[in-house]
Amino acid sequence: MSFDKKIAVLTSGGDAPGMNAAIRAVVRKGIYHDLKVYGVYHGFEGLINGEIQEMQLGSVADIVHRGGTILKTARCPEMYEEAGQKKAAQQLLDKGINALVVIGGDGSFRGALALAKNGIRVFGIPGTIDNDITGTDLTIGFDTAVNTVVEAVSKIRDTATSHERAFIVEVMGRNCGAIALRSGLAIGAESILLPEVPFDLQEISDKLLRGFRRGKNHSIIIVAEGAGNIWEIAEKLKEYSGFDNRVTILGHIQRGGSPSAFDSFLGALMGGKAIEVFLEGKSEVMISFSNNDVIAKPLKTAFEPKEPFNYKLYDLASELAI
Repeated sequence: MSFDKKIAVLTSGGDAPGMNAAIRAVVRKGIYHDLKVYGVYHGFEGLINGEIQEMQLGSVADIVHRGGTILKTARCPEMYEEAGQKKAAQQLLDKGINALVVIGGDGSFRGALALAKNGIRVFGIPGTIDNDITGTDLTIGFDTAVNTVVEAVSKIRDTATSHERAFIVEVMGRNCGAIALRSGLAIGAESILLPEVPFDLQEISDKLLRGFRRGKNHSIIIVAEGAGNIWEIAEKLKEYSGFDNRVTILGHIQRGGSPSAFDSFLGALMGGKAIEVFLEGKSEVMISFSNNDVIAKPLKTAFEPKEPFNYKLYDLASELAI
């Protein structure tokens, strides 16, 4: 069987709900078009170690509702080195495969571009809960992560109301506050602290005081992990306002769980599109969700400067939390 009839798929970096839907779409649409589709286990590390298995229709049965990735994932320092990149490419070529779908974030896409320099056709599917990939409006996993935060905070709010306290909730987002902003607006947080926007804890404390004076008996403050040390923030807010508060760190709960209907839908669309562009003979392509459509863009788009921060959304959240 020729090179143009074989393609592999792997997941890399942090897992994201909806990755399995994308894997399933790559495998089943590929088989539908008479391709041999191979799964690479444990990301680039597994690729270097030759963990490559042919996938069948049954290999991806009953996985769309499962979080995580059935192909597993792992960090791979060796992929930063030229020798590791050449070895990874050769593992594919030795099996007659010269095309690879990489599902992950920008670090994963850098690995894909390194493989392209070694004779592999590559296709990137953006899968990360942080929604921080340039060139796509949404990434696989973001919608689920936001819904997970909203569900968790709705439960925290019950306790906050009962005990008449301020709760400070840390969500994921080291360099990007997308989860914090979207979930904070959705749940009506009193304040949202983001790495992209400077904030004044005295002003936030003053807002808490104004709320309590008009009869509000609880508050929710959402903090992206990259905005600062949450324990120091909590201590300062207590010092400035005089109100007791509690800290909740949601952590990796945001990565897990069944994908939302939208993330399963998006994964299916992006996986299917990856096979389409493979059949068209293209390479170094990123699958993008743009203007409510799934399209192909140059993979290098992912490394262009980040799009401007959405201050309109941030300002709206502040106005509604007056």
